[in-house]
Amino acid sequence: MKNNADPTNSSRRKLIKGAVSIGAASLVPGMFSTAAKANPKLETTAAKLGFIALTDAAPLFVADEKGFFKKHGMSNVEVVKQASWGATRDNLVLGADKSGIDGAHILTPMPYLIASGAMTANNVATPMYILARLNLAGQCISVANEFASLKVGVNSSEFKKALMAKKAGGKPINAAMTFPGGTHDMWMRYWLAAGGIDPVKDINTIVVPPPQMVANMKVGTMDTFCVCEPWNLQLIHQKIGYTAITTGELWHNHPEKAFAMRAEYVDKNPNATIALLKAVMEAQMWCENPANRLEVAQICAKRRWINAPLEDVADRVRGDFDYGTGRVVKDSPEQMRYWKDFASYPFQSHDLWFLTENIRWGYLPRTTDVNALIKKVNREDLWRTAAKELGVPAAQIPTSTSRGVEKFFDGKVFDPKNPTAYLNSQSIKYLKG
Repeated sequence: MKNNADPTNSSRRKLIKGAVSIGAASLVPGMFSTAAKANPKLETTAAKLGFIALTDAAPLFVADEKGFFKKHGMSNVEVVKQASWGATRDNLVLGADKSGIDGAHILTPMPYLIASGAMTANNVATPMYILARLNLAGQCISVANEFASLKVGVNSSEFKKALMAKKAGGKPINAAMTFPGGTHDMWMRYWLAAGGIDPVKDINTIVVPPPQMVANMKVGTMDTFCVCEPWNLQLIHQKIGYTAITTGELWHNHPEKAFAMRAEYVDKNPNATIALLKAVMEAQMWCENPANRLEVAQICAKRRWINAPLEDVADRVRGDFDYGTGRVVKDSPEQMRYWKDFASYPFQSHDLWFLTENIRWGYLPRTTDVNALIKKVNREDLWRTAAKELGVPAAQIPTSTSRGVEKFFDGKVFDPKNPTAYLNSQSIKYLKG
């Protein structure tokens, strides 16, 4: 069987031939010399890291393929594909010593849901640390071709009329996301609710692993889904559906995936943890460089990583969005960021927003001490240590743990100093506890 991600195939040759030539002078800010400093004695050179087949896991792929882990002394790092976010959670709970994993590319809220026991078996908590954010934005909400004539976009109010008409005809309405309380769940719910669609009463929300989204929409399992690439573009190429929005249109430069590890590993291996973090951060800088974006796509497409045709990966990794509706945006301002705009730094204010949204939808009780939980899970201090050792310029290191007031497409405002006001401003919510 022909491997679609093989560098010798015709689609790859066409993409390489048509790529814009970008010289070394166009390196993004931050691509400074990062010659490795002598590491303190590493407690271990091994770590087992999980990932889901998505382009926002690229920093882990690149750290492995380009030798950044080895550069920092971590010569025995395994980067292991996970079947679903549920499997990622279960393997983190197990830990590598019990055939699980030490850390992962992960949906930002998940370490909190695991550390609090809100989304674990028997609600048993497993302490977790968020070490870095892996990327900003770059997810999409897609819609089935059944609604092609609507050309659904940021405003979902017209979509509501079509969905309610379908429901009135006795057919179920399904919106797919990837994990309850995860980022894709939050984007889908926010978008639907902003258009007057109650994601609890009006429709069904279902969980589907990212690589299975396209196949499920093909057989009519869902009307809409939210996921990262390459699955949204693959949907268009297979003529099954189209992109309604890329999630940066909901919230510009929103936080997305994180690099997180079991607290037990970090506490036991602090020097090895910093080495891992430096490797991931260097990989993020490499991924951000426009001159490297085509190669990022080529790496992602490989069988060992995403295992998808390059033509399903390349355009959106390079920031070009064909929505499948006649709308085309080149070099989109809402493209995924791996390093630029403080993409790597794990702002505590962003974790606060995710916890507030999890409270909004009843995944966490309203009595949750969110500030205490953030202090336990968010290890931005380790990020700063790694940045200092890498020689990251001061201008690229945030001076605060808060990015400040955040504004959303529907006019809502999230002030980290007053999350309750934001919560009260939402007309559709399901508070518990």
